[in-house]
Amino acid sequence: MDMQNMDLMGGSLQISTDVIAKIARCAAMEIDGVADVSCGRQQSKKAKELLEIVNIQSPVTVEMREGTADITLNLIVRFGTCVPVMAEKVQKNVKNAVQNMTRVTVSRVNLIIAGLAAEQADAAAE
Repeated sequence: MDMQNMDLMGGSLQISTDVIAKIARCAAMEIDGVADVSCGRQQSKKAKELLEIVNIQSPVTVEMREGTADITLNLIVRFGTCVPVMAEKVQKNVKNAVQNMTRVTVSRVNLIIAGLAAEQADAAAE
């Protein structure tokens, strides 16, 4: 777990890359067309919690280089979504959210489309 260090008037501030990753995940989930931020097929909630405890592979990684963040997100996309348009919105939203909340400069937001989610309406119909 890396830390981003900042000097403040009354002391210092350290922001964990885990916090930056959580901000990035929340910002990505706000975009229409993103079904989940995950490394692969959709899993049950219990399986997801178990994998997070074991920490096999994180769906969001943050690398700090010379005071700037490179963020990579693994996304599950809803079927029918125009991926390039959605991806651009995710990149902008993640960059803005991280920079506004932490004042950490984001140099890159890389996206990996790790899966496709069928429409929930199709599963519920008939």
